[in-house]
Amino acid sequence: MAISNPNLPDLGSIPIKERLSIIWIERSQIDIIDGCFVSTSSEGVSTHIPLGGIACLMLEPGTRISHYAVATAARTGTLLVWVGEASVRLYSSGQPGGARSDKLLYQAKLALDDELRLKIVRKMYALRFNEEPPAKRSVEQLRGIEGARVRKMYQLLAQKFGVEWKNRNYDTHDWEASDTVNKCLSSATSCLYGITEAAILAAGYAPAIGFIHTGKPLSFVYDIADIFKFESVVPVAFQIAKQNPPNPERAVRLACRDSFRKSNILQRIIPLIEDVLAAGNIEKPIAAPEQVLPAFYESKGLSDDGHRS
Repeated sequence: MAISNPNLPDLGSIPIKERLSIIWIERSQIDIIDGCFVSTSSEGVSTHIPLGGIACLMLEPGTRISHYAVATAARTGTLLVWVGEASVRLYSSGQPGGARSDKLLYQAKLALDDELRLKIVRKMYALRFNEEPPAKRSVEQLRGIEGARVRKMYQLLAQKFGVEWKNRNYDTHDWEASDTVNKCLSSATSCLYGITEAAILAAGYAPAIGFIHTGKPLSFVYDIADIFKFESVVPVAFQIAKQNPPNPERAVRLACRDSFRKSNILQRIIPLIEDVLAAGNIEKPIAAPEQVLPAFYESKGLSDDGHRS
């Protein structure tokens, strides 16, 4: 039974760059017990989770969560994502304090103006491939060039790790139909998408308003995640595929979690988002005084500047 304590202090928000990246929970009951966020497995084992220190929780099949636990996640700025088996299907996700009106107007203006959108796409291309894109190319042409380069990068990584590679092919409705390397890639990218969506919402932007990708609920997530993909999760996926473990999905998750921690990727995503959008070279709309601020913020410590908080 969940017990809430009205005398407990308000839960503060830890900046996303200081959080653990991602945790997966399956076949468990999630609730608030004695003021703590607790996951109880089907075997009756209870695990306390430091909710305010997590960027994203992936809730897999067999997981139940109470209303108060969801509300607590929102208060602490932790993204909840309801996913399918092996995290390859997205069913629903929360929005912990994101989507500020000034940021949404700014993002929408950049996406709706063809000239501004092209500037953003060119910036994304430059960040992803460490070189300026070809001049006088449309968004569609740049997308085609990018696709060809990505296919070549998959081939080169497969050769590097000694993995048999046919093509990037998977069916979200039939997970077992994919080969091991595609299963590893799907699991790895789902990890990256989870923390990228958490960062986008934390910064106050909309996951659906994309620039290269359009028309999907996570278009902007794919745009930003693609910039990091080949330096982070794709090599991890090929490395695990080479090892061919009995449970490749779990091995990929653990490896991605360690990779995120070592690379401090959560410290980089939000500054990169702002850098990408700044390529449009327009002023941001002024926030309204009564506007709700993002869930993640840098709060002032309790001590002097020369001491630890």
